[in-house]
Amino acid sequence: MDSIDLEVLKTCDAWLRQGLACQLVTVIRTWGSSPRPEGATLAIAADGRVVGSVSGGCVEDDLIAKVREEGITRELPEIVTYGITAEEAHRFGLPCGGTIQLAIEPLSSRSRIPELLERLAQHQLVARRLDLASGDVTLGPAGPGMTLQVSAAALTTIHGPRWRLLIIGAGQLSAFVARIALGMDYGVTVCDPREEYRDSWSVPEVPVVHAMPDDLVIEMALDARSAVVALTHDPKLDDLALMEALKSPAFYVGAIGSRANNAKRRDRLKLFDVSDEQLAKLHGPIGLYIGSKTPSEIAISILAEMTAVKNGVDLPSAMRIEEGKRAAQLEASGPSCGIA
Repeated sequence: MDSIDLEVLKTCDAWLRQGLACQLVTVIRTWGSSPRPEGATLAIAADGRVVGSVSGGCVEDDLIAKVREEGITRELPEIVTYGITAEEAHRFGLPCGGTIQLAIEPLSSRSRIPELLERLAQHQLVARRLDLASGDVTLGPAGPGMTLQVSAAALTTIHGPRWRLLIIGAGQLSAFVARIALGMDYGVTVCDPREEYRDSWSVPEVPVVHAMPDDLVIEMALDARSAVVALTHDPKLDDLALMEALKSPAFYVGAIGSRANNAKRRDRLKLFDVSDEQLAKLHGPIGLYIGSKTPSEIAISILAEMTAVKNGVDLPSAMRIEEGKRAAQLEASGPSCGIA
């Protein structure tokens, strides 16, 4: 599964190979409320086909209508703004009088889309600099903390995974977590020393590393943009890796298991000199309580919790697995003998 913006780039590449004129639209600034963040992209082909999104739909409709009426006539990039007045904001579906500024770039061989995709396929983090006066593009390495930059002279966008996820275990649940995380722009690594699980791995975009998980955690040098989820149910694989991950700056460390198994895991980790402060970082039982039972639903639950932590959202206790299950059990039992 590709992220939305990677899908946009791949579609642009396919259109260019077909000799179809197209343009890339990028959100470069927003004021007030805006449905899509800075850096979001949209591609429009000369025949009106579109992929991606830069707003709630009305801005896209206007861009598509102009292409269908006038064709793609731009030869150089252009900056356009929607929603300057309250009337225009309402017309284009921008909430609360929001304003959105876009860079519209006609694509050609000098756009270097194939080279960008080749670097992304190698899991590189890439800075793409577009000269607004000439339309020329240069590509270079980007740092994890870099963000979109725009000036009167150039637009620099960042492409590739800026967040890392290490999944311990190559089972069915791990496959669902990996697929969804790829679509969320994570660089995903799966680790499993067990041959039988590696042989049945079903996500070709994410190779399985044959190593002991704790060794790989150390080798990866986890930082504040890294997350680790342990999904093997095997303490021999999970515990040592969790011990190293909890001592790292990783923003999220979680492990699957029941409440009872989670309590036992915490007791074991204390024996490895994991401090109470470090142990408090461990999310377990992992995920949010959404009544999930299938592997795909559990994967969504895990990534929802990870996203909340990444975005600094303080979730109510009722969303936690332990509290949510307890409340659901109490509700299911209901009043007995007619007494509330």
